[in-house]
Amino acid sequence: MKGSVIALDRYKGRLAAAHIVDGRLEDLLIEPPDDVTLPGAIFRAICDRPLKGQGGMMLRLPDGETAFLRQGKGLKPGQPVLVQVTGFAEDGKAVPVAQKLLFKSRFAIVTPDAPGINVSRAIRDDEERVRLLEIAHEVMEGAEEGLILRSVAVTGTDDEIADDIAQMLQLSRTVRADGDGQGQATELLLDGADPHHQAWREWPTPDQLDQDAGAFDRHGVTDMIADLAHARVPLSGAAFAFVEPTRAFVAVDVNTGGDTSPAAGLKANIATAQALPRALRCRGLGGQIVVDFAPSPKKDRRQIEQALRKAFRADGIETSLVGWTTLGNFELQRKRERMSLSACLKDLT
Repeated sequence: MKGSVIALDRYKGRLAAAHIVDGRLEDLLIEPPDDVTLPGAIFRAICDRPLKGQGGMMLRLPDGETAFLRQGKGLKPGQPVLVQVTGFAEDGKAVPVAQKLLFKSRFAIVTPDAPGINVSRAIRDDEERVRLLEIAHEVMEGAEEGLILRSVAVTGTDDEIADDIAQMLQLSRTVRADGDGQGQATELLLDGADPHHQAWREWPTPDQLDQDAGAFDRHGVTDMIADLAHARVPLSGAAFAFVEPTRAFVAVDVNTGGDTSPAAGLKANIATAQALPRALRCRGLGGQIVVDFAPSPKKDRRQIEQALRKAFRADGIETSLVGWTTLGNFELQRKRERMSLSACLKDLT
């Protein structure tokens, strides 16, 4: 099927959302287990103990959970602090949090700790930038908070954008007022976004939105999820790659398959670069990633790097291209914004 579809449904009892483009799964969000803290959640936490030598601070969260604040300078044990969850915790590790709060919606991000009004650099039309800035200045007049207008704001009407900004501004003030209470108890002040809300907030407007029961079956999403359980990722031509998470990192192995032409390695490597963001995104994989590209001359490395940069530039998850190792592998570092698909589904049958 040509065109884009967003399907909102439940998968094995959990909220889930799928973004399909031209019949191919481009993105997938599945609700994690109930005991998992969602990124974006805001807590009043209590400082527990500093980590000397690291500059960090361990924090107490509700229900006996612990968090790690990387920058804990100036904080003392027992002190309450407002923090926001920045990603999923690895097995056996504390929840990663930050003190800089972001109140994020479809068109706008309110930044209480970073004053000023900014428009996404992706918006290059001068008339659009002027329009958005006029709306922002009108709504934010006299506000101490900062604001970022996201690239998708160009698709909104003046009223939609103004309402979005006003709602995030009010939410910011309400949450921070609750967090400034005198009580010393830990408390969840704002929960993270569920898959349906994330889909509305992060994905572009589709040609078709299917949010009725059975949407996944109608669009073949259930079969697509089953395919993600396999490490093998088909590429163009005869090439393929294996994307396999280990405890230490995600290993990616590239193979040329039956192609024995002189340019087989380069073709497979470029195809991998183009397919890798989607493969990681749909599987919910992040952290350290090591790619063992197919054999190709060193002179091809620049072309492979360019393909990687272009592919990850269009991806919504922060990824650093670290570079080549002595052994000829390529390393990446990807923010853990999602729980891996296997971890999400491990307790489901």
